[in-house]
Amino acid sequence: MRKVRVRFAPSPTGPLHIGGVRTALYNYLFARQNGGDMILRIEDTDQTRFVPGAEDYIIEALDWLGIKFDEGVHIGGNFGPYRQSDRKPMYRQYADQLIRDGWAYYAFDRPEALDAKRKEYESQKKTFQYDCNTRADMENSLALPADEVQRRLDSGEPYVVRFKFPENIDITVHDLIRGDVTMNSRLLDDKVLFKSDGMPTYHLANIVDDHLMEVSHVIRGEEWLPSAPLHVMLYKAFGWEDTMPQFAHLPLLLKPDGNGKLSKRDGDRLGFPVFPLDWHNPETGEISSGYRERGYLPEAVVNMLALLGWNPGNDQEILSMDELIKMFSIEHISKSGAKFNVEKAKWFNHEYLQKCPDEQLAEMFLPQLKEHGITIADDINFQLSTFNFQYVVKVCGMMKERISFPSELWDQTHYFFVAPTEYDPKAVAKRWKPGMTTHMAKVIEILNTVPFEYDAIHQALLEDYIKGNELNMGQIMNSLRLAVVGTTVGPDMLTLVMTIGKEETISRVQRAIDTLGEIDN
Repeated sequence: MRKVRVRFAPSPTGPLHIGGVRTALYNYLFARQNGGDMILRIEDTDQTRFVPGAEDYIIEALDWLGIKFDEGVHIGGNFGPYRQSDRKPMYRQYADQLIRDGWAYYAFDRPEALDAKRKEYESQKKTFQYDCNTRADMENSLALPADEVQRRLDSGEPYVVRFKFPENIDITVHDLIRGDVTMNSRLLDDKVLFKSDGMPTYHLANIVDDHLMEVSHVIRGEEWLPSAPLHVMLYKAFGWEDTMPQFAHLPLLLKPDGNGKLSKRDGDRLGFPVFPLDWHNPETGEISSGYRERGYLPEAVVNMLALLGWNPGNDQEILSMDELIKMFSIEHISKSGAKFNVEKAKWFNHEYLQKCPDEQLAEMFLPQLKEHGITIADDINFQLSTFNFQYVVKVCGMMKERISFPSELWDQTHYFFVAPTEYDPKAVAKRWKPGMTTHMAKVIEILNTVPFEYDAIHQALLEDYIKGNELNMGQIMNSLRLAVVGTTVGPDMLTLVMTIGKEETISRVQRAIDTLGEIDN
């Protein structure tokens, strides 16, 4: 049986779109499930669109997501080189072979002549296509005398090499997702295979490279489906039909409303990333946001992307990379586009944050603490202004269920590190009722007299004092929270007290008594 070998072949023309990441992911899952190889090939045949830094960005982004390669431009391998510009010398011979065998021809048409032809057709409300119906009227080696063709070649006149589609034949592409897709050659244009700058186009280079690299399956976006008949015919023209890879064309990632392909503008408009990492445009200086810098965990992004266009055949949504590898199947890839769901992406991140070790989350939190002037000491003995790492770990563990991103930690936990200097006016009006200073003074008395243990404080404060005196539990405990936090939201009150400590709690309650004072009836 032929070994599974797949490739991800992006062009270094800018940041890697999240749709391209999904294509890489599906290739990776398929390769790993089948014990195959995953190749990273950089397709930079269009040098005019090359963007400095894009190749490194692609490699860094996929590495962050845990999509690993067995061969590629960054690690080498037995089938290199893996950058098409480094393979440039080999393509010429394949273009020449197609011409010799009657599968391609020289075309000398100048850009202005092609523009004129297009305008001529437009004036007749038609669309010009360079194909079997029009090529006899153009300046190419099929229409010109042989001696004229040779003269032009000898004089160095610019030309391109175009594929010569046979007239009026049906070409069938078997797609692993969509089944058989058939097109008639009369509807297909004679694509350029080789350019006058000596570089092949994508169509020639990717067929030659896939063949030489022994690629067994081509898993790519559905935008390449219209080109598939040409690629099938190129395999036929080269006599490589027996080793032609199997094709699978993935559905598009759609805008959240489902109307059209997801684009960078959609992300800008709706406030979510469409790139895995921040991208700094070297030409304009513009920065486009990425999932990593927004606080998404790579495992969450992978899980979210895997389910955009594929399903495991059950209701399971949280799937690790190992589970995805085990369960992935091309048969469960949808034919229709998948709508991007911003809220679902946040949900995935929330779920993975809950699985994230508290120590790891605490490490993510440290830069925020530093920004707010909070010193984290190595010493386990700390005061209000100085905390140790284990304290941060404990706080993160208590509060992570309330966040979807690490960037939300400070807003949710600041009162663990800084005493309130003001109090929510609405909470004060609702909770700080007459007699509350007396109740808060009793809290201080209890904290000073009973063992500083959760159960002891619970018994003395909630059971003996509040319930024993038939007081309003919600009123007193929410006022205590107001004194300690500054608002009436937060975790279990006694857990909070045990975390910030006896002295700090007493200090905060006393400050609230002094600041808010007694309320008259």
